Amino acid sequence: MEANITLENVNKYYGKKHALKDVTMEIPKGMFGLLGRNGAGKTTLMKILATLHSATDGKVTVCGVNIKDRAAIRSMTGYLPQDFSMYGNMGVYEAMDYLGTLSGLSKRERKERIPELLERVNLMNNHKTKVKAMSGGMRRRLGIAQAILNNPKVLIVDEPTAGLDPEERVRFRNLLCEIAEDRIVILSTHIVGDIEATCENIAILDEGTIKYNGTVEDMLKRAEGKIFTADVSKLELESIKKDYIVTGMLSHGSHADVRFVANEKPFEGAEQAEPNVEDAYLYMMDGKDVK
Repeated sequence: MEANITLENVNKYYGKKHALKDVTMEIPKGMFGLLGRNGAGKTTLMKILATLHSATDGKVTVCGVNIKDRAAIRSMTGYLPQDFSMYGNMGVYEAMDYLGTLSGLSKRERKERIPELLERVNLMNNHKTKVKAMSGGMRRRLGIAQAILNNPKVLIVDEPTAGLDPEERVRFRNLLCEIAEDRIVILSTHIVGDIEATCENIAILDEGTIKYNGTVEDMLKRAEGKIFTADVSKLELESIKKDYIVTGMLSHGSHADVRFVANEKPFEGAEQAEPNVEDAYLYMMDGKDVK
């Protein structure tokens, strides 16, 4: 069976709103990042891949299976939505056991698989904790456990680290990387750091259109020679913010170290810098027409 997802000229309309516009790309095995602003169409695309929504037109295949075969797709797909919630009054193990029953797992399969998964997401010591008493990070980890209960070939995760503290975010990203060793994991996010830490291949979605599809390394190369730093006064900083895309700044007294996008050296004192993923992302999104 093919270990990839392909989308060909996928469109999605909600009434007159054109949410996805001729989306064509291939998603390989491993961690794949889908990056874009809020409202870019990421969740719509995730829901189509999870068979929760249907594309208006276009073709989607998941591991060689047409997306129209919903039963087959759902049997091989795990999904963690952005607004994930579970049965608040149930304990962690109880909720997993109930979901396993709904998924058709036998009692023996549930007895073997649930402790293994709770151990993997570091929740075994909380197996009796009620879901409503868990922290946000714990709930996200429980969400991953339920999403891979059926050992799916594809895991779709929508905005999983939003609202998590830095320690939980790192733990969650590491967990996703482990899971991606033997399956396709699609990580949809607007947090560039999550992509930088986990993904080799990415797509950037903007207003329903694919603006970039390729490797992180290639995206960084495209931004080479376009990122500059300078030590400027607060007065100069306001002018730079009007004329250029500022990707970072650090104030110190009456001056600031500013990092920004420009097509060529803009003024004396500006120095070229190696782009990071956030620089490259902002360049791909907005930087093609900068000075």
